[in-house]
Amino acid sequence: MSEKLLLTFNAGSSTVKIGLFRREDGHARRIGKGMIDFRHKPLTFHLVEGPETFDVPLEAEGGDVLHEVLDETFGWLANHFDLNAVTAVGHRVVHGGDIFPGPVLIDDQAIAKIASLTSLAPLHQPQNLRLIEAIRHLKPHLPQTASFDTAFHRSQSPTVRRFAIPREFHDRGIKRYGFHGLSYKFIAGALAKAHPERAGARTVVAHLGSGASICAIEGGLSRDSSMGFSTIDGIPMATRSGALDPGVIFHWMGELALSREEVEDIVYHKSGLIGLSGISADSRVLLETDADAAREAIDVFTFRIAGEIARLTATIGGLDTLIFTAGIGENQPLIRQAVCDRLAFLGIEIDDDTNAANAETISSPVSPVAVMVIATDEEQVIADEALSVL
Repeated sequence: MSEKLLLTFNAGSSTVKIGLFRREDGHARRIGKGMIDFRHKPLTFHLVEGPETFDVPLEAEGGDVLHEVLDETFGWLANHFDLNAVTAVGHRVVHGGDIFPGPVLIDDQAIAKIASLTSLAPLHQPQNLRLIEAIRHLKPHLPQTASFDTAFHRSQSPTVRRFAIPREFHDRGIKRYGFHGLSYKFIAGALAKAHPERAGARTVVAHLGSGASICAIEGGLSRDSSMGFSTIDGIPMATRSGALDPGVIFHWMGELALSREEVEDIVYHKSGLIGLSGISADSRVLLETDADAAREAIDVFTFRIAGEIARLTATIGGLDTLIFTAGIGENQPLIRQAVCDRLAFLGIEIDDDTNAANAETISSPVSPVAVMVIATDEEQVIADEALSVL
């Protein structure tokens, strides 16, 4: 019997990661991956196939319609894989609101419901929809599935999800949803598989990348998270502000007469590490820079992360395991050390050598809290959930 393949699309606000999986006995095994970064022109498709990597320039320009970008991308993929063997496509969709408790098969009704949530995720949801529509246009025979970042957090209690605002607005959907759920689901599963003795432990996971959030997990279930109603909330990120006093928004729009579009641009694109430093949104660059503003940006970043970890520890009544994941969390020992130094009051103690090596366990043997580094894989969750739907 010929092999069957599965494609996954993990769309962010400005990038899309593509995964290619082989379907084997009900399981999905990754055989290739790629990425397109829409922030850089001309567009380049970065493809990884086993030990080989390829950077392929694309002629298509992107924009509101992605048919041409994907058509060209599929053309390059076909040089390395048999795309006729692709039997389905799975997507990460950032916001499922209270509509989608888990993955679904995409049809016209599902698309309409996903589109109805666009105002809750204005940077991400349109990109998700553009990819879905592009696949429908290019490969109309292929079934598509959607996996939702918010679904993992549906286990949070009403107390955690509610804002202290008039009840009528809560009833209209103004509540805490939480994001990066596919990443947290993968980490919870990986921890249970590799360390079953810790599966029921009180765990906090710090997903630190250009987008960043933190989640408290107990018994494999989300109990609280730093991101709430939107992907701006919580800790500072590469270009996003994190939690911000609403009075600042009132001041910008009142005293300074900034428009909604200008304010949105500030909190989404001009804040976080780039706003604090005025130098770069990349923490690696800031760590290598002697400027006072660069050091201050890292200090604020790690201070807020540690503070949020402490808050989430209160939600679950203590902390047994702290896990760092995503690009910064997996690869930047200095950030991990700075965060853990601020959490020494919990007894956390880092081993310098294992931390420098990005080892799986980086806490010292005497630390009452195990501190770990686990690589996340959102595309694997998308693929697994697509198979569960199909």
